[in-house]
Amino acid sequence: MLKEKIKQLASEYAGEFIAVRHHLHAHPELSYKEFETSHFIREKLGEWKIEFTTLATTGIVGIIKGKNPETKIIALRADMDALPITEENEIAYKSQNPGIMHACGHDVHTTCLLGAAKILQTLKDDWQGTVKLIFQPGEERNPGGASIMIKEGILENPKPQSIFALHVHPGMEVGKLSFRSGMVMASADEIFITIKGKGGHAASPHLTTDTILIASHLIVLLQQLISRNNDPFNPSVLSITSIHGGNTTNVIPSEVKLMGTFRAMNEEWRFKAHDLIKKISIETVSAMGGEIDILIDVGYPFVLNDEKLTETAMRKTKEFSGAENVSETELRMGAEDFAFYSHLIPACFYRLGVGNKAAGITANVHTPKFNVDEKAIEIGMGVMAWLGASIDN
Repeated sequence: MLKEKIKQLASEYAGEFIAVRHHLHAHPELSYKEFETSHFIREKLGEWKIEFTTLATTGIVGIIKGKNPETKIIALRADMDALPITEENEIAYKSQNPGIMHACGHDVHTTCLLGAAKILQTLKDDWQGTVKLIFQPGEERNPGGASIMIKEGILENPKPQSIFALHVHPGMEVGKLSFRSGMVMASADEIFITIKGKGGHAASPHLTTDTILIASHLIVLLQQLISRNNDPFNPSVLSITSIHGGNTTNVIPSEVKLMGTFRAMNEEWRFKAHDLIKKISIETVSAMGGEIDILIDVGYPFVLNDEKLTETAMRKTKEFSGAENVSETELRMGAEDFAFYSHLIPACFYRLGVGNKAAGITANVHTPKFNVDEKAIEIGMGVMAWLGASIDN
């Protein structure tokens, strides 16, 4: 049976791909600068005689043809970029690039896709259709590598009928996987506000435009935007995350900069909220005597998992990993540029458990201590290969 062959190869290749993960983890690269990572992946695909081309400078698309390659085309995607975080783990494969770390598990994602690719190539006479491998740059940074690869034709020639991607979940024990139909993760837009006015001596605020006070009022007012304009059953978050203004105790600065993020799971509300943020900001600052520059940098839409595809993937994963190891995942206000694919073709974005409480592997993603139980590598590449080979469109 194909399932047993995939399991056997995943087990046989596990050590090889743990070493691959160690290499990737030790050599992280920031968004759109994944040059060495891309070179490493191309070398591996060439070694396994998998045909590939490049897109979006560092992105790679590989093609594996099984029997009757026209019968179905499934895309499998992994992101490659790391984060500007200094790693604090004391491990043999600790990041060698100062201030850069695979703190979101993209090294695991890339490793699992490489492992799935080798399995599928080895067994290409045992499954039907075509699998399109997408190694994507720039997930962590606007405009999102997915949007760039789509513009450069990643979903054409050949056009996949569906697309899958996994993401590490440190809050879920290794061996477990989780899925969710419909809305899965939020849209993400970045807010940049500059408040300007006449600065001056802090002892004479009446002769100034108090940009600090204006910023304080605006932050409080923006927090009411969601609670008084949005349906409470429609998930949404607005957070101001940065305030920069002034550098001493006795000067009111002439400029204060605010930054923040807006998250939503409804596109109509998302853009209505953008208008409200701008309106409230402009009117508040103007009423208090200041001037304002405001930019809302539109980022990723919300991730939408196709209901039929996700139900099928969940059933297939239960067949592969056991029903007791597959569950429904929670709704998250985090964002993922996989969303761009999900609004164009049927998509399924699922979670791979990488935590191990007994071993102390519990740190969350985007933290300096993040790490994974590497038993997840065998599971991740096996399930991804199985979905690529067994899903029928």
